[in-house]
Amino acid sequence: MYALVDCNNFYASCERVFNPNLQNQPIAILSNNDGCVISRSDEAKALNLPMGAPIFKWESFCKVNNIKVLSSNYPLYGDMSSRVMEILKQFTPDLEVYSIDEAFLQFKGFKDYDFEDYGNQMRLRILKWTGIPTCVGVAPTKALCKVANKIARKFPKETKGVYVIDSEVSRIKALKWMKLEGVWGIGRALQKRLKAKGCKTAYDFTQLSDDWVRKTLSITEWKLKKDLEGVSKILLDEPTTKRSIATTRSFDYTYEDINYIKERISTFATSCAEKLRKQGSSCHMVIVTLSSDKHKKGLEQHRGSTMVSFPYPTDSSLLISTQAVNAVKSIYKTGIKYKRAGVIVTGIVPTDNYQLNLFNKEDPKHKPLMSAIDTINKKYKGHKIKLGNQDLDRTWKMRQERLSPRYTTNINDIITVK
Repeated sequence: MYALVDCNNFYASCERVFNPNLQNQPIAILSNNDGCVISRSDEAKALNLPMGAPIFKWESFCKVNNIKVLSSNYPLYGDMSSRVMEILKQFTPDLEVYSIDEAFLQFKGFKDYDFEDYGNQMRLRILKWTGIPTCVGVAPTKALCKVANKIARKFPKETKGVYVIDSEVSRIKALKWMKLEGVWGIGRALQKRLKAKGCKTAYDFTQLSDDWVRKTLSITEWKLKKDLEGVSKILLDEPTTKRSIATTRSFDYTYEDINYIKERISTFATSCAEKLRKQGSSCHMVIVTLSSDKHKKGLEQHRGSTMVSFPYPTDSSLLISTQAVNAVKSIYKTGIKYKRAGVIVTGIVPTDNYQLNLFNKEDPKHKPLMSAIDTINKKYKGHKIKLGNQDLDRTWKMRQERLSPRYTTNINDIITVK
């Protein structure tokens, strides 16, 4: 059996844990740089505040309806997510963190278990230890777990937040209830093709022939169909080494100051290098991108990218940052106001197993230096040690005018109990 544990309105729930005044109040969370709505509480959904709404257009609507609008507090959300996932590991070792607010669990050897009771134990422990409400869907396959979870979320009073598909009768009933557009993995383009075949529900999709699905669609859709039929074909994802690592961000405002842009590129490059070291990898190449604000039609536009190759693979923040900063100089155009930049490292190989170069090699001092920096930053949380060309006060510079305190990740923001 599998389970899907999904945190309800996760971003809004995180804010409510530390600010009880937000309970039962409509909440909207904004994207980077306070752009558009990316998360809503049930109360905000009931007021018909649309997902993706640009806040500058919906500001008055939010004020009239007393919707509390907050900036994204990613340090808080990331820390709360880690706490939830650590709790879930106590119920089974087979866990796939699917996103920041949901995870798949696989139960091997759990014979004669009462999964409804087990699901309630997970919900109650997460709620008691973190304050985050969740819903649990349990079924023989991952795709059916998604369906079960949606039912638990849709009917909280009847299911008490846990729904189990453990029989053919419950499977068919759930699939007939689930509309085609709600099925995990079926996007808009595929919906059109399936609706042309007369499919309106998930059950209709499972009634198509295997041959037609494999020949007309793809092996991915066939696996989804079998999963919905109760035959497990979509397995838990195993942790894999990434083939490329990217750090891209929009600036809080547009900038034409090359020194500011170089500082941002250095920070992004350092972030990529840290991720390389975390997974035990090194890179052969770094790609730097720079673009202006495409939404400002009246301004001159420019978008460019360049790639730099290393004579040997490296995970050194010093080397990757230096080359990235040099690369951005060749892209930058005077007079252009830039809004977004990014650094991508690729050509990734294992740090402990790659082809050596007879004539070029990395400075041997870099390895112990990077190790020391990572150790200190991990111990004291956050980026305490940075390169000299980075901003020492802020790592990610975003417009966050409605930011709540970082209650769990910043000692200065910890709640004071009087």
